[in-house]
Amino acid sequence: MAKLAKRMQKVREGVDPTKLVALSDAIGMVKERAIAKFDETIEIAMNLGVDPRHADQMVRGVVNLPNGTGRDVRVAVFARGAKADEARAAGAEVVGAEDLVEIVQGGKIDFDRCIATPDMMPLVGRLGKVLGPRGMMPNPKVGTVTMDVAGAVKASKGGAVEFRVEKAGIIHAGIGKASFDAKALEENIKAFADAVVKAKPAGAKGNYVKRVAISSTMGPGVRVELSTVTA
Repeated sequence: MAKLAKRMQKVREGVDPTKLVALSDAIGMVKERAIAKFDETIEIAMNLGVDPRHADQMVRGVVNLPNGTGRDVRVAVFARGAKADEARAAGAEVVGAEDLVEIVQGGKIDFDRCIATPDMMPLVGRLGKVLGPRGMMPNPKVGTVTMDVAGAVKASKGGAVEFRVEKAGIIHAGIGKASFDAKALEENIKAFADAVVKAKPAGAKGNYVKRVAISSTMGPGVRVELSTVTA
């Protein structure tokens, strides 16, 4: 515990939680403090001026990060016949119909992202209590209920990140790895922030994006100057 405390104290040195930092400088600070023995994920947290309890203030969407996430994403596809074959050819690790529904209902979820063809949704709908809490329920609004299963699989593996505002009005997501160069991380962060801004709901009033911070898996959060993130 003493070693852990010293390490955490060291990575927090020089980080003022009240100070706003330009995005490029914030990225440098976060990368410098990502000293874990694994390739830490770089995460973004955006505090929005919305109350997601109201339907007209829900923020949800998907963005394709220009430099990918650095994560190996396992994809499951609910489809039959030719569409199932397309999914397999595109690289989906798990493909099925009724058999896959039974597997998931049994508690085995060996995938990170879930896609379904529209005709499968009456079956997949039964899995709401299992997939919903994990943020995996297919949804046409984010492109995971589609006839273009091959395109959806490739997007999921190529850097598609789904986002949804939480109860406290916060959106957070992984946007790369500490091993990415600073330019790649900056491009990913700006692409993500731009997608969130474009997803601004009709019911949002006043200041929409209130705060933005970035961090690594084991590192401290660094608050970012909004003008250097959003246009």
